[in-house]
Amino acid sequence: MRTLRDVKGLRSVVAGWKRAGQSVGVVPTMGALHEGHLSLVAAAKAGTDRVIATVFVNPMQFNNAEDLAKYPRTEDRDAAMLMEAGVDLLFAPAPEVVYPDGFATTVGVSGLSTDLEGTFRPGHFDGVATVVTKLLMMTGADRAYFGEKDWQQLQIVRRLVRDLNIPATITGCATRREADGLAMSSRNLRLSAEERAVAPALHNAMAAAAAAIRGGAPVPAALATARDAVVAAGFAEVEYLELREAEGLAPLDRLDRPARLLAAAWLGPVRLIDNIAVAP
Repeated sequence: MRTLRDVKGLRSVVAGWKRAGQSVGVVPTMGALHEGHLSLVAAAKAGTDRVIATVFVNPMQFNNAEDLAKYPRTEDRDAAMLMEAGVDLLFAPAPEVVYPDGFATTVGVSGLSTDLEGTFRPGHFDGVATVVTKLLMMTGADRAYFGEKDWQQLQIVRRLVRDLNIPATITGCATRREADGLAMSSRNLRLSAEERAVAPALHNAMAAAAAAIRGGAPVPAALATARDAVVAAGFAEVEYLELREAEGLAPLDRLDRPARLLAAAWLGPVRLIDNIAVAP
């Protein structure tokens, strides 16, 4: 596995692969890798001839300087994991490579980014959309792989690729979970032992709500019960727990089309998100 930090070198390698008729997949990450990321690498290896993984803690998508400072940075460990997983190239640029002096362009996706995560993390998705656009253009990848755990993000990336005519196929991969149901996340590393024991309550409450809704329970009542269960388990706050249209994310008060149950809640100093598919 090669490690590159400059765009010119990256493009040179990719151009060589493409001259040889090879397809290229990219797995964008912010590092602190876990099995969920490696499942994306496995999907990329199955779907393309060459695989690039990116490790870049994107300052533009953090609206809290303290959160950015605390985000785990484990590049040596990440590189070893990616090499073991069979990645061909690790692209790990410095912030000034991605955002050089005088950088003044932002990519925003209207509508999809305005509520749910957008309500509680203003500007976050502009940062995500901007860096994803840059990474797709820098790598020239044919396919990009994203986890379904960040469902709203996945829909935003799909929309920006369509709207901007970026020649890359976006592939969503199923959320990887711990044995107790907790969605794998780099932020889980910040949970204390006591908080980690409580954390699966979010998924459990969501699964119960999804089952109730599929069984015909009124949506508002099922969601209220789930929110109460999460707080009773020890979470400090539920920012949202809502049923939304799967692709367009419009609010739903009844299950009459493919939907997604999405939630965000605070457990100690850590904000956890999750989502579950709910089909009629």
